[in-house]
Amino acid sequence: MKMTRRTFLKDAGIFVAALGLEPVWLPKMADALEDMAYGRAPILWLQGLSCSGCSVSLLNSESPGPADLITRYLSLYFHQTLSAATGPAAKDAVERAIAKGGYILVVEGAVPLTLKEACKFADENFADQLLRAARSAQAVVSTGTCAAFGGIPAAPPNLTGAAGVDAALKQAGLRRPLINLPGCPAHPAWIVGTLMQVLKVGMPDLDAHLRPKIFYDHLLHEQCPLFALYQKKHFAENLGEEGCLFKMGCQGVITQADCSLRGWNGGVSWCIRGRSNCIGCARPEFALDPRFAFFRLNEENLF
Repeated sequence: MKMTRRTFLKDAGIFVAALGLEPVWLPKMADALEDMAYGRAPILWLQGLSCSGCSVSLLNSESPGPADLITRYLSLYFHQTLSAATGPAAKDAVERAIAKGGYILVVEGAVPLTLKEACKFADENFADQLLRAARSAQAVVSTGTCAAFGGIPAAPPNLTGAAGVDAALKQAGLRRPLINLPGCPAHPAWIVGTLMQVLKVGMPDLDAHLRPKIFYDHLLHEQCPLFALYQKKHFAENLGEEGCLFKMGCQGVITQADCSLRGWNGGVSWCIRGRSNCIGCARPEFALDPRFAFFRLNEENLF
C-alpha cells in the first residue's frame, strides 16, 4: 500500500491533537506512523484471561478508522481475535515472531499463575508463552486492567491465581520495559498513542503504577461535568435522579483517567454522561475487593 508523506502528516496531526501534544511532536508522530505502515514496527498481540474487550475497543478507533488502523498502520505478527490463521498456522506465526524478536509485545488479559492450564495457546500454557515472548520484545504494553493488574479474572476467590503482566514478569525474575494501560476496556487512543510514542520518542513518563501520565495523571472527579453539583452536595440517590452520582458509588473521586476529556465510541459519550457512575475500572484495585460494590443503590426505592 503506497502512501505519501502528506497522508502520514494528516493522520499524525489527528493523533497529536487527540493526545493533547504540542505541534512540535507532529514530525515524530508522522515518522512513527510511517514505520508502523511499512512493517518497521511489528506488533505481537497475545491474549490471556480476557473477554477480548480491549480488542473490540481498538476496533472502535476513529481517524483513522479500524480498517485503516489494522491494514495500514498496525503491522501485526499475530492477534488471536483478528488474525485469520488458526491451528498450526497460528502457532507457527507466533513462533516465527518470537524467534525474530524486536517487536512490541501487547498483552491483553490476565496471567494465570496458579492454575496455568486455565489458559493455553496451542500446547503451551499462556504464562510460559508470555515469558518467552517478553524476553524477545523491545517493550511490553499491558492493555486493559486485566493485563495491568489482574482485573476481573483476579477477583476473589481467584482460583486461577490470575495476575497482571508486571506481577508475572517479576515472579519469573524477568525485567522488561513495561507500560500499563488499564481500563475496562482501554481507550483506543491510549493504545495507539502509546505505541506511537514508544516507537519514536521512547518510554513515556509513567506514574507509580507504570501508567502514562499523559492519560492517567488526573482524577476523573476533577474533570467531571457534575463536579459543581458535588460541591453543592446535590446528590442523586436513585437511578434517573438528577445530581452528582457520588452516593450511588461513583469512584471518580479515586480513579485517574481522562475518559471525561476523551469520550468513547468516537467521542460520543462516557459513563457519567450516560448517567452511570464511574466504577473505577482504571484503578489497580478494580474488582479485587468484594466489599467494594460497583454501584450503591437505595434498595427501598427499587420496587
